[in-house]
Amino acid sequence: MRKILCLLIAGSFLFFLLGTALAKDPGPPKKTPELLSQGKKVYDQNCVTCHGPKGDGKGQLGAALKPAPSDFTKPLKEWPNTKGEAKKVSEVISKGIPNSAMVKWDQLPEQERWALVYFVVEFASPKDPAKKTK
Repeated sequence: MRKILCLLIAGSFLFFLLGTALAKDPGPPKKTPELLSQGKKVYDQNCVTCHGPKGDGKGQLGAALKPAPSDFTKPLKEWPNTKGEAKKVSEVISKGIPNSAMVKWDQLPEQERWALVYFVVEFASPKDPAKKTK
């Protein structure tokens, strides 16, 4: 009986390890118009005061903050804390930036944080192809 119990415990443990090893990180949700719309709503509620309606870091409180809020209208690769990677943008939103006014937003559901990532990245993406050359 003792051997059977030990085998069951060992088997359960191996099953758990195998399941954990085979589980795949689903990654970020797919960017959709609905997700961008949700991101705009989250941005307007939580970010516009510092980053401004244009994403240029010139919100009502932006001028008073040191360091100044990020300017999302710069090319994505020039964003100082993310270097052009959406995953790093998500990490900044989730964890904040030490020694700055950028607090962590981990209280937002993960999907809302990804919606916000996709929305703020849009500020760096010129809508008018003629603007790309300027």
